[in-house]
Amino acid sequence: MGVYKEGKNWKVQVYYKDWQGNQKRKQKRGFRTKGEAKEWERDFLQQQSQGVDIEFGNFLEIYYKDMDVRLREHTMYTKRYIIDLKIRPYFEKKILSEITVEDVRAWQNELLMYKDKNEKGYSQTYLKTINCQLTAIFNYAIRYYNLQDNPCRKAGAIGKSKGESKDFWMQEEFNDFLETVSDKPETRMAFLLLYWTGMRIGELLALTYDDINLEEKTISITKSYQRLSHLYGIMKNERLFHFTKSHMEHCMAAGIEKSGVKRIRLHDLRHSHASMLVDMGVAPLEIAERLGHEKVETTLNTYSHLYPSTQSKLAGLLDKKHEEEEE
Repeated sequence: MGVYKEGKNWKVQVYYKDWQGNQKRKQKRGFRTKGEAKEWERDFLQQQSQGVDIEFGNFLEIYYKDMDVRLREHTMYTKRYIIDLKIRPYFEKKILSEITVEDVRAWQNELLMYKDKNEKGYSQTYLKTINCQLTAIFNYAIRYYNLQDNPCRKAGAIGKSKGESKDFWMQEEFNDFLETVSDKPETRMAFLLLYWTGMRIGELLALTYDDINLEEKTISITKSYQRLSHLYGIMKNERLFHFTKSHMEHCMAAGIEKSGVKRIRLHDLRHSHASMLVDMGVAPLEIAERLGHEKVETTLNTYSHLYPSTQSKLAGLLDKKHEEEEE
């Protein structure tokens, strides 16, 4: 076991035991320096360990590997995106078992103090989402790797589970807007699909002809453009729509100006669809399944302002339970 010179580069050879206790050998070649090879060796061995005295970044790889086979692709993509952007940079080199309440509070304060170029901070719901992701990682370490405590619980929560009421269009407003793209059949069809299905823009742009079943009147949502865009040059199935999200946003802004309807975002067409379903009396569970929400409380929290007060109370109770059981 060790690091060896191989021509101009370096290689690593390590022996370890897998989860069944079997002896395994791992080799990795092509390191430019001995330091890079030693760092890879250390990280690899940490990720094979069953303890929590490892760097947070290496524990993340263990967590990701497990969650990858348990969560939907879009859910996992969102989880990775938030963690890698807002959590990993701060905690990556810290030893997991040594992260303190003070560390978490300092990280939370950075999020709370953040301002963009327009002096705007993160939304309350986004702050809560980020904080819940860190809490979930520590809960996972407690449950499966014997971490003694979750510093997030003592540090306290930030953010709120309910943000401002979502903007959306009623059907009359959408129809008025739709008139402004009547000379662009492909674009018009794209807006119709967003409004009447509630799919995400990435899911729309990833649609292929094989996803449409006219006989059964179904559309299969199996992929997202943001994950697969680099493959389309070699994919056998042709995309249904060849324009970009920017094209849709430009047409929407121009159409709003021309029609005079309320200004909303492209993603708010998804909220418009959900509000229409609520108004039709569709059950929250059915809406959650249609929108691809992992949990019905996500639907209730997002659209609770559209439900009677009893549903709002239920959303609060479900959210509290979700926080207690988050992993």
